[in-house]
Amino acid sequence: MQIRSILNIGSDGIIIDIECHLSNGLPNIVIVGFASKAIDEAKERIRSAFASTKLVMPRKRITINLAPADIPKDSTSFDLAIAVAILAASDQVDKKLAGAAFIGELGLDGTVRPVRGIIGKLLAGRDKGISTFYIPQPNLNQARMVPNVTVVGVGNVKDLCAKTPSASPLQKEQTLSGSPPKELLPATSGPLIHEVIGQSKAKRALEIAAAGGHNVFMYGPPGTGKSMLAKALNSILPPLSHEEMLTITHLHSLATNDYESVVTTRPFRAPHHSASHASIIGGGQKIKPGEISLSHGGILFFDEFPEFPRAILEALRQPLEDNTIVITRAKESITYPANFTLVATANPCPCGHYGTSKPCQCLPHQIQQYRRKISGPILDRIDVYAEVQEVEHANLLQDTTTSNQTEVINRRVRKARSLQARRYGSESRRNADMNNREVRSLAQISSPAKAVLDKAATSLDISARSYMRTIKVARTIADLDGELAITPAHITEALQYRRQSYMTES
Repeated sequence: MQIRSILNIGSDGIIIDIECHLSNGLPNIVIVGFASKAIDEAKERIRSAFASTKLVMPRKRITINLAPADIPKDSTSFDLAIAVAILAASDQVDKKLAGAAFIGELGLDGTVRPVRGIIGKLLAGRDKGISTFYIPQPNLNQARMVPNVTVVGVGNVKDLCAKTPSASPLQKEQTLSGSPPKELLPATSGPLIHEVIGQSKAKRALEIAAAGGHNVFMYGPPGTGKSMLAKALNSILPPLSHEEMLTITHLHSLATNDYESVVTTRPFRAPHHSASHASIIGGGQKIKPGEISLSHGGILFFDEFPEFPRAILEALRQPLEDNTIVITRAKESITYPANFTLVATANPCPCGHYGTSKPCQCLPHQIQQYRRKISGPILDRIDVYAEVQEVEHANLLQDTTTSNQTEVINRRVRKARSLQARRYGSESRRNADMNNREVRSLAQISSPAKAVLDKAATSLDISARSYMRTIKVARTIADLDGELAITPAHITEALQYRRQSYMTES
């Protein structure tokens, strides 16, 4: 009888065959197949679970093999599969269970505990031909999201020993559409963009970023609302698609101990500049996603951008360009998705008052050194720059409760995203994701608009990457206007959001 389980490798997974052999000798359980300490300890959990539930443990030498044996395995999710393999070898379970995959950690009383990464395991198994999965009952909320699989919730290992369907208390579900439960629908949280007083240019920049998935850099003196604007960006983003929910929930399950909840809102991750390299990039003794991957499908907010270590800022190059991040260690290399919108903020100088009505206390070389903390290649990968100016104090207590600005902007963003979905044939692709070939074939820039851009590129000394990114921003502005072709007006507005001399290194 073939017993299977799934091993997570990064955001993917492979099938593990669990083999059990009973032989004469002193009663003992031996687990082979490149198993870690956590898997080897399953012997004691299984013995206690069998004793607590009155299941018969064969009084033989029990050899468990996890194949393929040359792949390192480190997960307590094999407990249930190993227990079922022993039960199958001793003819205590129905042979109809053959071919299914078993996932779960055993408690000493026989209960089946939830495990991390259940969505990735189900997707990997489904793609490799497995249609039925026996999983912990607490993991059912996430499992319901995976379409075209049959999931069976197991509360206790003894439930698998019922020989007749009527005697089995198992909870069986067939997920045809794969959708989150109604009680998990997203709720609005955080500030709304109409609650920010003034800052019309910054709001327009965020609207363009939301519509096209462009990275944003906001600069200005402290206390002008940069952080509030960044948090309000979520209020105008479109809701997650089902495919995005699957990927994001899986990533968060891999990195946290929250095995049951479903992520239904776009992530907003705001790591502090003192955070470690591994926590932001990903890694650790057992490689897990970092903040860069946990912001996939949402926003990665770097407040006080120049204060972050240079190594972390330079590590943003690959995900900003490829929408993935590769974490390489001596024994393995894992790729995680990292398609996020970067929102970065900075002050004009270390004290924050250079160029404002307040006196600046910084020396010229301090200002220059502060601005040089961010390299040119990183700044060149940011599409939209917006200055956030001081707000008149008399306007701060304006009543914004009657404003429908957030709803109006959100409607325009959704319309622009639907145009892009038809253009690229995918709901998850945006204008910012266009490669150079797609810019040439799909951007639809008119001849007058190209002439304006060519002239600006020469006079402003725009790099080749910035040239292409300007077209992407202009394409988004055209989508917001509902225009088929990019006009000179769209190019002119897009050029207003390019990097100004304020953020140059000299």
